[in-house]
Amino acid sequence: MSTCRAIIRTSFSFVESKFYFLPSKSFLSLSLRSQKPGPISPYSVRTRQYGSVQAAISLENGNNLIDDENDTPSKDNVEKLLTNPDDVTQFMKMERSCMVNDGVGSMESLSNKRWFPYLDRYKCGDVYLSSSEVVEALSPYLMEERKERFVNVVKNRSYSVCLVVEGLSDFGNVSATFRSADALGVQSVHVVSCDSSKRYRENRHVSMGAEKWLDIELWDAPRECFNVLRSRGYRIATTHVGMDAISVYDMDWSCPTAIVVGNENRGVSDEALSLSDLRCSIPMKGMVDSFNVSVAAGILMHHAVCDRATRLGCNGDLTSEEKQILLAEFSLRHSKSAISIVHEYAKRKETTHMPKL
Repeated sequence: MSTCRAIIRTSFSFVESKFYFLPSKSFLSLSLRSQKPGPISPYSVRTRQYGSVQAAISLENGNNLIDDENDTPSKDNVEKLLTNPDDVTQFMKMERSCMVNDGVGSMESLSNKRWFPYLDRYKCGDVYLSSSEVVEALSPYLMEERKERFVNVVKNRSYSVCLVVEGLSDFGNVSATFRSADALGVQSVHVVSCDSSKRYRENRHVSMGAEKWLDIELWDAPRECFNVLRSRGYRIATTHVGMDAISVYDMDWSCPTAIVVGNENRGVSDEALSLSDLRCSIPMKGMVDSFNVSVAAGILMHHAVCDRATRLGCNGDLTSEEKQILLAEFSLRHSKSAISIVHEYAKRKETTHMPKL
């Protein structure tokens, strides 16, 4: 019955496949020789979408939001994301704290406050919604498995360790570091481009869409990046192969730290080294003296997360309020339709609270 229903509700013109036809026989051959079937010839059917098909799909999916992560065209890759700052900021939905892009002198002291980038509000026209209202608006449209995944991810997220990639020439390495950061719970990633004219290869498949769930910030120079990071309470640890570098295994990663990895060939720039608070390295036991930069970044972040778990009990250190805000942020990033759903929710809320004349 389910098969019949699918056939009735779906146009055959929407199906993209190849049909194979065997030569038909209208009568039996009178020859005693064995008949060999002719070659099978493929016949392609063009794909064409109809409104009825889309309606059937929407009915089948009910009220669930469809994650559009894989619906983006191949051109929408990490290269485009990082060469256009607007593409980066569009991922961030909740209102950002004023201290995010301010300099050292214009932001509040973080001596007694751990840095967190988001405020508990989302702007819908002239109306502001809290994170709990955003979650309430989108919850009916998310599958239970997806909501549970968001909760578990947010639980293990932290801003206490962030990654800085400086001047990488192979964009596949940038994409790989994004994927490692997301997998290990490192929410904040910074990209310092020392040559804005360079072109990168398309490697979105390497990151597996991880950039969608990270907070990515772009910088033109190490000094600008490091000044802001210090104002947020981070110490700057550059990776470096030298006698003055300390082992990553001897560091206390419970202290907010920005890990800086550099160019595949030259390593971290001299400017970044001179501006850093400390230099660290991964002890090498073989004939080579360094890892691939994306591998090194993965090892550093993994050890930082493990060290924090040993010292603090877990890597995730967000407060209940911060978890709720980040949960709302992920819910908004989940699908393009999430934005329109929340805006409709805000309109209904505004109408409900409108005073009667």
